Formats: sequence, C-alpha cells, structure tokens
Amino acid sequence: MGRLSISGLSILLALLLALWEVYFFGFAGQRVFGPLEGTLGWFTPDRLGSNLAWLVWAYLSYQLISIPFSVPRAGIRFIGIIDGMASVVPLAIAVVVVFGRHDLLGTGQRWEAAILLILVTATDLFGGYAFTIALSRRMFVAPAAAPA
Repeated sequence: MGRLSISGLSILLALLLALWEVYFFGFAGQRVFGPLEGTLGWFTPDRLGSNLAWLVWAYLSYQLISIPFSVPRAGIRFIGIIDGMASVVPLAIAVVVVFGRHDLLGTGQRWEAAILLILVTATDLFGGYAFTIALSRRMFVAPAAAPA
C-alpha cells in the first residue's frame, strides 16, 4: 500500500472540500432529513460563519504551507500539476451554485458561504500558482569566490 504524499494529501483535501460543498449546497438543511430540518449537518445556522472560518483556515493553511514541501522533482512533475489544479474542482462547484443554481442559496448566510468559498478556492488556485512560480526561480545568484 502506497503512502500519501504531501501533494496527494493536498489533492485529497481539495476533493473533500468539493464533496463537502456538494453536501452543503445540495443536501444540508433540506426537508429530506426530517428531524434535522433547519440544520446544516454539523454546521448550525447560528454559528455558520465561525464554522466556515475554521474550515477555511484548515484548508487554505495546509494548501499554501505545503507548497514549498511539494515542489515537483524531475520524476513527479505530473502530480505537481494535478496538485496545482485540484482547487479548480471546489471553485467550479461554488461558481456553479452562485451563477447557475442560486435556488440552492435560500438564505443570506448561504450566499456569504458561497462567496467565501469562491474567494478561498480562487486564492488557493492563484496564490499556489504564484508561490510555485516564485519557488521555481532562483532568487539570487551568489558569485563564485575569487581564488586568493
């Protein structure tokens, strides 16, 4: 059984966030839950902002802090590309909900959550790209010491 690399965990987190978004916007708080009607799964409407803040902090901090440790080596460049593009999935879900399925956003809190998720995943996507470009370039070149 293989180990999960830093890039692999980053991809997994992006896909888990996408799954959570599908659950949150598509199923949580709907009448199909019967006794849970009015709740958002583990997230309650009165603490939605606080719960989202913790989710966003955990997701974004791992995604951006892990970049220097997962700069692709020569043999695994493909997984680095997938890692860099994994944030497109949760970004696409949030964008589709806001612009295409806004009927799933019944309350102001859900609108705020959707906008926050768009901003966070866009920050991860473009911030990760900028960090990777910055880390792949030489920051400075030290001149060779002159023979004495």
